Amino acid sequence: MTLIKNICCIGAGYVGGPTMAVIAKKNPHIKVTIVDINAERIAAWNDKDLTKLPIYEPGLAAIVKETRNKNLFFSTDINTAIAESEMIFISVNTPTKTYGKGKGMAADLKYIELCARNIADVATTDKIVVEKSTLPVRTAEAIKSILHNTGNHINFHILSNPEFLAEGTAIEDLLNPDRVLIGGDSEEAIESLAKIYGAWVPQQRILRTNLWSSELSKLTANAFLAQRISSINAISELCELTGANVNEVAKAIGMDSRIGSKFLKASVGFGGSCFQKDILNLVYIARTYHLNEVADYWEQVILMNDHQKRRFSDRLIKTLYNTVSGKKIALLGWAFKKDTNDTRESAAIYVADHLLSEQARVSVYDPKVSSVKIQSDLNYLNTRTEDENLKLVQTVSNPYEAAQDAHAIAIMTEWDEFKDYDWQKIYKSMKKPAFIFDGRNILEKSKMEAIGFEYFAIGQ
Repeated sequence: MTLIKNICCIGAGYVGGPTMAVIAKKNPHIKVTIVDINAERIAAWNDKDLTKLPIYEPGLAAIVKETRNKNLFFSTDINTAIAESEMIFISVNTPTKTYGKGKGMAADLKYIELCARNIADVATTDKIVVEKSTLPVRTAEAIKSILHNTGNHINFHILSNPEFLAEGTAIEDLLNPDRVLIGGDSEEAIESLAKIYGAWVPQQRILRTNLWSSELSKLTANAFLAQRISSINAISELCELTGANVNEVAKAIGMDSRIGSKFLKASVGFGGSCFQKDILNLVYIARTYHLNEVADYWEQVILMNDHQKRRFSDRLIKTLYNTVSGKKIALLGWAFKKDTNDTRESAAIYVADHLLSEQARVSVYDPKVSSVKIQSDLNYLNTRTEDENLKLVQTVSNPYEAAQDAHAIAIMTEWDEFKDYDWQKIYKSMKKPAFIFDGRNILEKSKMEAIGFEYFAIGQ
């Protein structure tokens, strides 16, 4: 078993940052260095003001405070960190391809390949290389091929160690994981990584598998979770037309021990960096092997999710007398879920885009997402010019300003604070009739209607 004294993690994002912070906290004898080419991001990780960390995750700032500059370091000097480490985690972005073969489906592995080539160029001693990014099955093969053909007789052991973090609860998930999955074909390398996790995770929760099982388990776990959300969302549409209440249906089926209650919350749809990307990956892999029925089956989970987002904005427009042109619509929440500032694939982006295409004026309030991020999310879609987005979308610093003179409020994220607002005050400030479209089913219909709102929830 290789003795690990130095760990390097390439990528200071939503996975690398929290994971390495916890590893550093639980292994004070190991020096952990997180590197990234983005100097601005590294500067934010090193900022004395812990509210300026690039990632908001409950509990993260406290761990960074405890470990930073003791055995946890953030740097842009990638080569030195690679050279000095015995174990390297690759935790870079693997977005869905926007070009060429597999466009819109396959994972773009250019960043992974650049990492592997960088490691191959710099390494002078044996390394254990750990895939942390969510990757399509058999990516390890590509990393192996690059590393093993360096011609410099260095031993590289490749491990797959997928993350199963839910944003908003990432620190809790890391401190008390359901399981840690380590896939590889070198028992010695697997045990080196298992020892690091073993500092706080019971051995029976550390699963050792082959590389491919580990990679596929990650995609499959996310596909199953997303499938549950799309399933309850499909039923929510039926509920609205039949007079059933989706919350009651979800509670009834969730009490069946074979089904369980998690991920049965009807909403405007799932977002986040992983669900859609991983399912598209699964679909792409299935198509590559000509498993068209398998591919169609999983693709339907995504189609249902897209339909739910579109249905939400269509319902809003239809209810507002079939036009939102020139009307102010307040969006409460932009993050894809509460307790994170991550907006990747957030339903709010697509609902806002649809409303803007219908000439609405959109006002956004989110407690953790900046106006710069909101604008860049909309600009990424290329639906209109940056100037148009800037003119049509206003980001405000409090919910009361967002609601002032609005025709409707759409709740896009389930932030807890939304439940405690002075809704009477909000009602008074809005155009009448005042509409609420609750995309997360977090408010009480009877209370809202008693104030005077026209209230619409998902699946009710």
